[in-house]
Amino acid sequence: MAYKIIASQCTGCSACEFECPNAAISMKGDTFIIDPKKCTECDGIFDAPKCDEVCPVPKTCVPA
Repeated sequence: MAYKIIASQCTGCSACEFECPNAAISMKGDTFIIDPKKCTECDGIFDAPKCDEVCPVPKTCVPA
């Protein structure tokens, strides 16, 4: 499974992009997206998905 970013809640702060260990997050238009082919939910690397941990808006990075 992968995570996704709720576009309507994304502020474009880019905090998640730099924390993703898989380079799965990129800018598309005015928001960020997560490539589901690259996203591993940080399994085996961190205890929880980094995008969700660093996002300043609760429930913006969520399971797809």
